[in-house]
Amino acid sequence: MARRLAGTLLAAIAALGVTTTPAQASVDFTGTVKLDNCSGSVVRLPSSAPADKALVLTNGHCVELMKPGQVLVDRSANRAFTLLGGSGTEIAKLHSAKLVYATMTDTDAALYQLDKTYQQIQQQHGGRALELSASRPVAKSEIRIVSGYWTRIYSCQLDGFVHQVKEANWTWRDSLRYTPSCNTIGGTSGSPIIDDASGKVVGVNNTGNESGGRCTMNNPCEVDAAGKITVRRGTNYGQQTFGFVSCFGPRTTLDLTLPGCQIPKP
Repeated sequence: MARRLAGTLLAAIAALGVTTTPAQASVDFTGTVKLDNCSGSVVRLPSSAPADKALVLTNGHCVELMKPGQVLVDRSANRAFTLLGGSGTEIAKLHSAKLVYATMTDTDAALYQLDKTYQQIQQQHGGRALELSASRPVAKSEIRIVSGYWTRIYSCQLDGFVHQVKEANWTWRDSLRYTPSCNTIGGTSGSPIIDDASGKVVGVNNTGNESGGRCTMNNPCEVDAAGKITVRRGTNYGQQTFGFVSCFGPRTTLDLTLPGCQIPKP
């Protein structure tokens, strides 16, 4: 997980050049953003209106390495995001007004609220938000993981669901496992996982087992319902996002008391 954060090693890799995977027609860099240490995307709910303040999705660990059980809600946060166009070119600098939600408990996700509306982003910059799917993704479906940090698109299938992914002190539930061609690297944390058929966001990329370690930092393991631990060296994982849709009311307002809202609460 920590390997997803950008640093000196990532800068060295960038200097050497990173090859990009051509996007299919249905998925490109539209809506993705580059953070100072991670990737992310401008996302909208199925019910979002053009006049609503826009949201940015990334990982909780891209905010900070939180303690197990810690949930951040409605915090002031001035953070910059570089918005990309469909071809991967930088088209705007966006800024957050607040951190709406962030946690590393059960999932690894964060949502920032920007100081501009969806309509303003489209009219002023030509940017378009990606829609969060309200449905659970389907195993073996084609997915694309789109990194704004590296301007790179990974193409693979959703290999399946993992009861628990454990990494150091953190546990993530009902996680997504990818087939090997989504060999995500440092800086891809927070990248949207996009269902290729619908173009909707079904998850957020967050970690992978680098060297075969067992449930340690940068080496997450899988734990099944019976407690059996499996280590898959080189395998990468993400967290589902459909659960967030039930937690927002009108005007993209987070309401953790809404029926069906099951994400961790403070």
